[in-house]
Amino acid sequence: MAFKLSRLNTGIFCAAFLCGTSSALAAWPDDKPIEVLVGFAAGGGTDVMVRNMLPFVQKHLGGKATFVVVNRPGAASELSNTALMRAKPDGYTVGIVNVPALVFVPMYKKTQYDPAKIALIARVLSDPTVLVARNQGPAASLTDIVKTLKEKPSSVSFGHNGIGTNGHLAMLQLQAIAGVKFNEIPFNGTAQSKTALLGNHIDLAAMTTGELPESGSGSPFRVVAQLSRTRAARLQEVPTAAEQGIDAVMPAERGFAGPQGLDSSIQVRLQAAIEATLKDPAYVSKAGADAPVLAYLPGSDWSRDIASRQAGYKALAKQMPSE
Repeated sequence: MAFKLSRLNTGIFCAAFLCGTSSALAAWPDDKPIEVLVGFAAGGGTDVMVRNMLPFVQKHLGGKATFVVVNRPGAASELSNTALMRAKPDGYTVGIVNVPALVFVPMYKKTQYDPAKIALIARVLSDPTVLVARNQGPAASLTDIVKTLKEKPSSVSFGHNGIGTNGHLAMLQLQAIAGVKFNEIPFNGTAQSKTALLGNHIDLAAMTTGELPESGSGSPFRVVAQLSRTRAARLQEVPTAAEQGIDAVMPAERGFAGPQGLDSSIQVRLQAAIEATLKDPAYVSKAGADAPVLAYLPGSDWSRDIASRQAGYKALAKQMPSE
């Protein structure tokens, strides 16, 4: 026999549903752990950053909040981003997203995730990309490198941390602006490109200032250019790319996100806890190389900032082979 709801029953049902929803929100985040998806393997820069942060986010979130890191490496974070997009928007699954890969990869190939279905919660850091050479190698400056490539295309090997990453886009940007062609060598992460550079297998490697080992006198590495508007505090002696005649800027950004439909009250609480963490002296002292590039933005502001760069990303995507 078919069951029909009377107006009274319908009202009771709706009230019960709303009450249940309200109770679920009221319980958050105390009734179970919050999973934090990370698109890179344990021990990498993104993983270390989030593991250092979460005890402080937990403290500032209050209550009985707990976090569990879930590493889902692979495909320029596509696996992690897809799982995040498909998660229930109940506040118990959030993720760390990396820009530019989050928005760039879907511009040149079909991905399982849609960036529009991922809600940005807060940016944590914005770290300039730098070009690193061996201290005793032939690459003394970006100007010299460009001159060499114009005379002999593809004669300088360029290692980066994977397709769609900041290092890869930095290379595409330099090629487009300077009108040159590198010998591209992609790796599965910055650790591999550092090893290759140290072993004299490549001429240049792209990395962020947070990933940069000690450079200068006594170091095997030398920074030849910063792809930023201004010189980083720890690299005041290194000129920007623009100061060497090539106006290339490519930051690497990391932050928290959730699935589309995440309740605004949960987003606000997470934002407050993240912002408080980045101002917490105890966290800053533990953040290590991330400390100088911490750059909080609430999700709405971060979304607008990324949108302002979309045209540039699309131009670079046209250089990619179709997949």
